[in-house]
Amino acid sequence: MNTLETLAATIRERVSADPESSWTAKLLSCGPEKCAEKFGEEAIEAIVACVKDDRDNLTAEAADVMYHLIVMLQSRDIALDSVLAELSRRQGVSGIDEKASR
Repeated sequence: MNTLETLAATIRERVSADPESSWTAKLLSCGPEKCAEKFGEEAIEAIVACVKDDRDNLTAEAADVMYHLIVMLQSRDIALDSVLAELSRRQGVSGIDEKASR
């Protein structure tokens, strides 16, 4: 199991945790809208770090983005494996061709 799969498994486990003792459980208990909002905030922070060429902060913010993306997916009961399968499906396909097929 790789790091993202381990993280996704931990997030799945936290669904039933006490929101007073788990940030993940607290976020999930607020619903998908809050999870999406938090993901957006983290994405903006990553964008700012990129624009400022702050490599260390961009690395940290990218980790936050990935965590919050998986939490957001979990809030809608979408498994990381589904996203990874979609990425695999797209492998070897030109981005231009893939977009045109939608």
